[in-house]
Amino acid sequence: MRYITLIGILLIGSAFTNPELPTINKDLIKADIPYLVELYKSIHQNPEISLEEKETAARLSKELKSLGFEVTENFGGYGIVGVMKNGSGPTILYRTDMDALPMPEKTDLAYASKKVIEYNGQQTGSMHSCGHDVHMTTWIGTARAMAKMKDQWKGTLLMIGQPAEEIGQGAKMMLDAGLYEKFGVPDYGVGLHSSPTIAAGQVGFGKGFTMANTESIDIKVFGVGAHGAAPHMSIDPVVTASLMVMELQTIVSRNLKPIDAAVVTVGAIKGGIKHNIIPDEVTLKLTVRTYTPEVRSMVHRRIKEIARGVAIAAGLPDDKMPEVVIPDVFTPANYNTPALVDVMAESATKVIGKENVLDSEPQMVGEDFARYGQTEHKVPTVLYWLGTVPEDRVKSGDMPGLHSPYYYPDPAKSIETGVGVTSQALLDIFNGKGS
Repeated sequence: MRYITLIGILLIGSAFTNPELPTINKDLIKADIPYLVELYKSIHQNPEISLEEKETAARLSKELKSLGFEVTENFGGYGIVGVMKNGSGPTILYRTDMDALPMPEKTDLAYASKKVIEYNGQQTGSMHSCGHDVHMTTWIGTARAMAKMKDQWKGTLLMIGQPAEEIGQGAKMMLDAGLYEKFGVPDYGVGLHSSPTIAAGQVGFGKGFTMANTESIDIKVFGVGAHGAAPHMSIDPVVTASLMVMELQTIVSRNLKPIDAAVVTVGAIKGGIKHNIIPDEVTLKLTVRTYTPEVRSMVHRRIKEIARGVAIAAGLPDDKMPEVVIPDVFTPANYNTPALVDVMAESATKVIGKENVLDSEPQMVGEDFARYGQTEHKVPTVLYWLGTVPEDRVKSGDMPGLHSPYYYPDPAKSIETGVGVTSQALLDIFNGKGS
């Protein structure tokens, strides 16, 4: 356990009374936007899905090397680690994810992705529909700004290019590869995520739990097959599974305290082959979202109890009880360290004004950035929301969500805001240490 954490953050908080703290040069960042927007478009047009980020990682590595970072490639998959040591001071981890999604783009933008890939035996498109292209470009823009302002900060900047966020594996892959053992345990960790509901030019911060534990659970429902015209000779797993779907909804409505939060969604029912055949097996595919270990444990217990109870009521014998498959690996809930949120929100205020720094509510989406703060070292971390919605979409109310084939950001305004806010936060944290 490292005991500097709370003291360090409190000292950072006091640093805002220091009139000598440096502020970013907004003109320097603005002048870099044309270059960064072209970089963004290039990344957007060449998306690579989880575990296949080879060319994307190579491009980002080249950018970091040109700035003087020591770069380690292929770390935990296609992960990259860029290190800039700049004297004695704190170590700050700044992470971006790199992977895209296997889906066609339907935006009709001039620079839209037209890439076609093979995925699960089928041809489909590939698209940065979760904003990771914005994340990467902002990350590079911040690296460029911090390299140009080396005379204004002291410490070590640890730039993490992470693969496989969309499948919830990348952060674990890098940590398991020895990220902290090889490069040192950071004093703080920061990151951002594109928001499909916050206007470009604004940012959002939340304290405590801001994103949920995210896990995929399968329920294999067994039965006795028969002819569709003779249902009395079957124990129909389609009907049994349907009853389970309805009963599962009572977990949140009747088993959970009203002040707690959880989501139990059945996203798919798979079973059967033909209209007139009652199958002997059906699979339910669930996504489960929770915040606390206690609620997660209770939801797991009730899923198992409901599955077994409905199966017994259907008349199934013990050897045909449902199998509830809960993988050991899941995406943990993201927790933003409150004191560090205060520091970064104040930094953002300096750059874009208080009116553009919003309080964000917790959401049930998941992000494996959470893992960087959940090792035994308990590194204070913050993942903030970067507004990306173009002005015309804000006015019209046409704001497609993340993972939509119609989602797109306002590149220039989003990236300029992200680089400015993140760079200022890094400067303040580096300079606030020990004030």
